[in-house]
Amino acid sequence: MTSKTFEVPNIGCAGCVQAIKNELGDLAGVLAVNGDVPSKTIQIEFDPPATWEGIVKTLNEIDYPPASD
Repeated sequence: MTSKTFEVPNIGCAGCVQAIKNELGDLAGVLAVNGDVPSKTIQIEFDPPATWEGIVKTLNEIDYPPASD
């Protein structure tokens, strides 16, 4: 299992976190998605077939791109 925590600058409210959870939760292989509004962070756990590249692609499609490293 891969676990990743990352910042999403576009998070502004609990609804934003819920939208991210809904979209990422639909991806095959995604095991858990949690978010924190004050820190604008998302924690995700995933196994194949989910990939970090696929997760980033989905986040970009829904207008919640992760912060650049």
